[in-house]
Amino acid sequence: MDTRSDAESSSFLSLSAALSYGIASMAMVFINKAILMQYTHSMTLLTVQQLATALLIHFGRQMGYTKAKEIDITTAKRLLPVSLFYNANVAFALASLKGVNIPMYIAIKRLTPLAVLIAGFFSGKGKPTTQVTLSVLLTAAGVIVAAMGDFSFDLFGYSMALTSVFFQTMYLVLVEKSGAEDGLSSVEIMFYNSFLSLPFLLFLIIATGEFPNSLSLLFAKSNSFSFLVILLLSLVMGIALNYTMFLCTIVNSALTTTIVGVLKGVGSTTLGFVLLGGVQVHALNVTGLVINTAGGMWYSYAKYNQKKNKPPKLMLDLEAHRK
Repeated sequence: MDTRSDAESSSFLSLSAALSYGIASMAMVFINKAILMQYTHSMTLLTVQQLATALLIHFGRQMGYTKAKEIDITTAKRLLPVSLFYNANVAFALASLKGVNIPMYIAIKRLTPLAVLIAGFFSGKGKPTTQVTLSVLLTAAGVIVAAMGDFSFDLFGYSMALTSVFFQTMYLVLVEKSGAEDGLSSVEIMFYNSFLSLPFLLFLIIATGEFPNSLSLLFAKSNSFSFLVILLLSLVMGIALNYTMFLCTIVNSALTTTIVGVLKGVGSTTLGFVLLGGVQVHALNVTGLVINTAGGMWYSYAKYNQKKNKPPKLMLDLEAHRK
């Protein structure tokens, strides 16, 4: 009886984590696009988001709201490469949103599974199933077709999005291979990630010339109530997205997190045509996005079937992260 209730609670936790991540991820794309339409300094925005996360967790720990442990040097060294890849992924993704419309941004980000498969092939992980291979190739073909019909094609924006895919792939592969996040709660991973990223991000905003003008502009724009609301939403949703992403990865897997990211893109692509503007509809573009979305859904279905045929290990994963 206890085993059955444990399994049910684990299934509920897995589903809740996946749904929460999907909703937070979808909302964050639109919030970031909205704020970057008014404030183009993406690196400064990311720095402020990470600083807010680190301070919130720090004071939450001081006041007893969270049981996150103090910074451990050994753990910090282990997580440093993971943090750098993660923040590079987010930084380039934000930069791409300045020039790429949301449907195309989502389409390009769906190339992550293809990049993960290529990285796995070169690292000797083994050959993927036929369905997985065909689905990621269909996804990639959809991006090419959609790009050919994109009236608002922005080479810089496309380059930034593709670079973001590269760093996201490196992040996922590194987490899987190193087990760097094993034994840590999602709040602790968030804290280490934010804390370790701050020196790197501060160096970047100074080296790129964003600082100090970006900070002056941020304070000046904060006089606008509408901008302040979007900025606060961006900070809150940034924290929510990081938490739900790390929680989803812990209670499920990096694979599930990637699949949820692909599936939420279906809703984001649809809404992207009607919200925030900037999308000029062309038959070739729409056709490519449909092909890309179909490939993403096929990939998710293929990976779901592949995982279903393996023995469940959720409880083992949960126990490992509780140690």
